[in-house]
Amino acid sequence: MGDHEEVYGRERMERLKVQLRELAELIQQLDRRGVLLEAVPELIKRMGDLRSELFHYEVRLTYDTPEVAENRRIVEEATKPQEPDFIDPEDDEPWRRPRE
Repeated sequence: MGDHEEVYGRERMERLKVQLRELAELIQQLDRRGVLLEAVPELIKRMGDLRSELFHYEVRLTYDTPEVAENRRIVEEATKPQEPDFIDPEDDEPWRRPRE
């Protein structure tokens, strides 16, 4: 699947994982060298790019394709309790005869 489709493909998910791991490794390396705060501009840029990609992942992960949305609608409609058509909503107890 392409990067511009509504669903988030397996390949793109794997790339995102790699990018997150690379950022984590970079932070650890910078910290070990004692230059973590000096690298703030680079970290901000990388985190911004990753933030954007994480947003796309979250949105597309919850996106329903038209087929999934239709299936969900059918299931919700089928599982929704329904009242029988023959009941008169103004008649509280249709099975009882009026008292004389």
